[in-house]
Amino acid sequence: MIPGVNPKMLKQAMKKMGMKQEDIDASEVIIKCSDKEIVIRNPQVARINMMGQENFQISGDVEERSLESFTEDDVETVMEQTGKSEEEVRQALEETNGDLAEAILKLKEN
Repeated sequence: MIPGVNPKMLKQAMKKMGMKQEDIDASEVIIKCSDKEIVIRNPQVARINMMGQENFQISGDVEERSLESFTEDDVETVMEQTGKSEEEVRQALEETNGDLAEAILKLKEN
C-alpha cells in the first residue's frame, strides 16, 4: 500500500476512519468507453468502502484498444479508391467488418 507504513497499523487507522478495504482477485479489468476499451492486465484491484461510498483502486499493465475494426488510414484509402464521402466509407467499412476490398467493391457498385 504505502511504502514504509506497517500494513496492520494502516488497516487499523482506516477502520477507525470508517474505511474498509477488500482486495479482489481479478485476472483482467476492462473499462469500456464510447470509442475505445482500456484493458488492464495482471491487475491489483482493491475495493474501498468509505462512509457508504464504494471506490475501486486498480493498477496493472494498461493497454488501449479501438472499438472500430478499421483505422483512419483504412478510411482514407477507401475514400481515395472510391471517391465517396467519409460517412459513406465508414458505413461500408462497418458493414463489412473492416474488410477494405469488400468495402471498395460495395461502394463502386453504387
